[in-house]
Amino acid sequence: MAAFGMQLVYEDELYVLLSLAIPTLILIHLLVAPYTKVEESFNIQATHDILVYGTPTTNVYNRLSSRYDHFDFPGAVPRTFIGPVLLAGIGQPIIALVGFQYAQLIVRGLLGLFNACALLVFKANVERAFGRPTARWYALLQLSQFHVIFYASRTLPNMFAFGLTTLTFSQLMGEPDKKTRNWRYRLAIGNLTMATAVFRSELAILLITVTLYGLVRSHISLRTIIPTFIVFFAMSLLLSIPVDSYFWQKPLWPELWGFYYNAILGSSSEWGVSPWHHYFTSAIPKILTNPLSAVILIPYALWNVGTRDKALPLIVPSLLFVAIYSLQPHKEARFIFYIAPPLTATAALAANYIFARRSKSTVFLLASVALVGSVFVSFGISAAMLIISSLNYPGGEALSELRKLVTSSPSSDLQTITVHTDVLSCMTGVTLFGQHPYYPNEVYSASEITFNYDKTEDENSLRSPAFWEKFDYVLAEDPSKVLGSWETVGVVEGFAGVELIRPDRPSGGDVRSSQDEVFGRGALVRRVKDTLITLTGGWWVGPRMEPKIHMLKKMREGKARRAVTE
Repeated sequence: MAAFGMQLVYEDELYVLLSLAIPTLILIHLLVAPYTKVEESFNIQATHDILVYGTPTTNVYNRLSSRYDHFDFPGAVPRTFIGPVLLAGIGQPIIALVGFQYAQLIVRGLLGLFNACALLVFKANVERAFGRPTARWYALLQLSQFHVIFYASRTLPNMFAFGLTTLTFSQLMGEPDKKTRNWRYRLAIGNLTMATAVFRSELAILLITVTLYGLVRSHISLRTIIPTFIVFFAMSLLLSIPVDSYFWQKPLWPELWGFYYNAILGSSSEWGVSPWHHYFTSAIPKILTNPLSAVILIPYALWNVGTRDKALPLIVPSLLFVAIYSLQPHKEARFIFYIAPPLTATAALAANYIFARRSKSTVFLLASVALVGSVFVSFGISAAMLIISSLNYPGGEALSELRKLVTSSPSSDLQTITVHTDVLSCMTGVTLFGQHPYYPNEVYSASEITFNYDKTEDENSLRSPAFWEKFDYVLAEDPSKVLGSWETVGVVEGFAGVELIRPDRPSGGDVRSSQDEVFGRGALVRRVKDTLITLTGGWWVGPRMEPKIHMLKKMREGKARRAVTE
């Protein structure tokens, strides 16, 4: 009895640790890769503007259009402000407490914790429907997946919708009581309706597949679903249209524009086209990470009589959604992140079924060993992908390093610094939070340096020598396009593939940044690389880095120009 009791305590502690690991790992990924890319820019910039400039009630158009970033960079289609409003509203008191320099981390952390909570609710429902051992396998498989954990805190429209779709799937797992099952389906339809109408219009496909599956299996009826849909759809429009019409200063339902742009005009194809099978043959295996999940565990869960009925409500709507969505020529893995939790739960059903029978046959024992090994392999793959991905934000690193370089230089007598950031810099981490890590109305000493930024993309302006005269520093991918006399004060490198260096091939194809000083993580990679090459006698397998962003300083005749603080 004592041994049995100890085992129960151990299992409870493991379960709690796995639960805590979900938000913890999401926050670790955020801290390792704190910068953002262009796909996240609208929501992160909008959150900044709401925090800094607020929501004016008088002279609204002039005040919004002169300050808010989306009037200058509206993007291909207008996006909703609902997510930024929530992040700014919840994050404001926390930012006031810890300081605005941490604002970007805080608002991203809030989104990550929201998605972590959704995953924890999903995990709790896996336990309710399939038992705690299956929930433990789900947690292990989910934690070892790179993409969901990495993107959970990223301000993509997809990740604002991800929490709602995860809550949707949490309601679809086995419930024998007809009344409770009906209520859960209505809640699922409500969550999906809001996710579709507010954040991502393509989720209408998932809404249809979930509804059709429920109707075919007699889990729900049209008499139940239609009123639920109407109520949540009306609530979504009453939320989105007034808020977004205010911020865009025109009558607007953003997801209707998104649907028209992508589905009717087919304009998303301008961003690239993939074959129809891309999601099934490439994206899903990458999202699941574990090499056994897509190839063995999910098929086994569908084939095995003991798990099939439990898996079908999760698998059928998910794969039908992917199949229909595959008709859209432009494909990206983030467009189908929503199916990761249900597919992972399905894989967990098979994993638990196999592992629970490891003592009954040699086949199950060997399969169990392979399962445990695959989890370790997945964690290794995910760790490597996190390291590599953290090297893909040279713009954010360059901006941070430039600010530190300028503010720490005792010889600088410039009080106002004007910086031009090129397209690649802005696409790989330059945000308003990074440009202005303080509230504009905060009071600083007279010696404090003021930074002004320019993001001009117009080719005609960039070809004019007079254009470059007004800048003190430039962040540029190609220094030859920056006209005038400039000095390279540093280079930020970025990931350019994986390299193998052997004692008999020392060069390894590494791209060096000439004699320019390397800043940021590229410098760290170089130190680690040189150390390991020394310790191993010439061996190295790791990231190959190449110059991405050059930090240029204007060379002026005579004394440095003292700018007038505005």
